[in-house]
Amino acid sequence: MSLLRLEDLSKRYPVGGGRRLHAVDGVNFQIQPGESLGLVGESGCGKSTLVRLITRLIDPSGGKILFDGVDIGAIPAARFGRSPHRGEIQVVFQDPHDSLNPRFTAFDVIADPLKRIQKLRGQALRTRVETVAGEVGLPGELLTRYPHQLSGGQKARVNIGRALAVNPRLLILDEPTSALDVSVQAVILKLLDRLRREHNIGYLFVSHDLNVVRLLCDRVLVMYLGKLAEVGEAHEVFDRPRHPYTQALISAIPSYDPEAQRERLRLDGEPRSPIDPSPTVCRFHGRCFRGDGRCQEEAPALREIDPGHWTACHHAGSGPRALVTDRAVLDPPPASPLSQAR
Repeated sequence: MSLLRLEDLSKRYPVGGGRRLHAVDGVNFQIQPGESLGLVGESGCGKSTLVRLITRLIDPSGGKILFDGVDIGAIPAARFGRSPHRGEIQVVFQDPHDSLNPRFTAFDVIADPLKRIQKLRGQALRTRVETVAGEVGLPGELLTRYPHQLSGGQKARVNIGRALAVNPRLLILDEPTSALDVSVQAVILKLLDRLRREHNIGYLFVSHDLNVVRLLCDRVLVMYLGKLAEVGEAHEVFDRPRHPYTQALISAIPSYDPEAQRERLRLDGEPRSPIDPSPTVCRFHGRCFRGDGRCQEEAPALREIDPGHWTACHHAGSGPRALVTDRAVLDPPPASPLSQAR
């Protein structure tokens, strides 16, 4: 059984006049225990909304959020805090400084979810906090310090420790290293990789840094305007991107190679409106350098073009031509261990 499985998940916001903004539209994917799944796409594609849905901060408009086989999407967001699954899904936030209470010491930050969710007190609480601090590489003498007394890397460890304290089974990593120096990023990424393997935790890694995604993730989801554009194992998506949008994203990765710089793909035009998008027009049409008349008449569904590699594009290259529904992505081959993927 998958750890997390989304089935036709949607979130639509009313914007007046009977119109709706389609922030997330019919998304399907799954995460296995111990798997690291990357989620990439430009601002406004629906990544943050998807994270809020999975963490049950907002209610879906349709579809299912199956966690260990239980549809937690059917639990109203206002009541999810009392759900037994509350402690099993945790978030590591983007800015390790802004996400820490300035009035809390490092000890208090890590202890807070233990008090609220597991109701620990006294020596049991102190022992657990010290154990977690050791797992994330935070020296015990730093537990009495406040956030402003810690370095960026130390605050990142506190942030990870808080999420890890209640023994979650799924971690949502929202740009966890973007606010850190490059040298510190490498250390934190190694820490996250080690913790995943030791505790068999599933990761949903949300990032704009494609190099980081390629390093840490087993599979990758590429989103565009609320829908999945491409899904596959990380090495396959980065080495052989099939969707024009994915190709443009990867070509934009900075490189010192002059040839690579000249081959950068440009996307002209503006993104289509996410308000009541046409169900028969490809959402990438108007910016795509491969678009034709068919893209205006038939919105592409995800299809498997290579084993374990799906894309939503009529012009994605060779492979099976028969279109399948988005649900095909729910049953990919098991993800390779990170060490083998490298």
